[in-house]
Amino acid sequence: MHLEVTLDLPTGAADAARMLADPGYVAAKVAASGATEQHVDITGGPAGAFTVTTRRLLPTDGIPPQVRGFVGGALDVRQVEAWEPARADGARTGTVALEIAGAPVRLTGEVHLEPAGTGRSRVRYAGELKASVPLFAAAVEGAAAGAVRSALATEEAVAARWLAEHPAPGTATPA
Repeated sequence: MHLEVTLDLPTGAADAARMLADPGYVAAKVAASGATEQHVDITGGPAGAFTVTTRRLLPTDGIPPQVRGFVGGALDVRQVEAWEPARADGARTGTVALEIAGAPVRLTGEVHLEPAGTGRSRVRYAGELKASVPLFAAAVEGAAAGAVRSALATEEAVAARWLAEHPAPGTATPA
């Protein structure tokens, strides 16, 4: 199943990259997803290429009951985003891989950070979500796609809060 999700961010691409590589922000977005346990690892930094690896344990209460039997009592979700260095305009491209350990679900694709006008940027995820469950693959993929979209919508809200609370260097904070 093809999946595309776009996040609109109220900051430029360079500041968005700083946020995406910030361990505090990454921990906040993982916690906001409902994780009962989490691990965050970031290598590199926004001045060049960087990789963000997260692992989170999520409850399965948001998964339809008919699909829950395939994933168990909790979801062990591992996600890796590997970002290339920025181009002159601040845009970046990367790869994303997300898998649910113990469940036959995997998302692989690309992620793009793009300027979107003055003081704005967007992060675009595009990839293929696959479930290898005989007879039930479409139902599992649909449930997983809904969970990914929901998590990314939460991430967009966390990013807006994070940016409001952590203004870019050299910018004034609202009074």
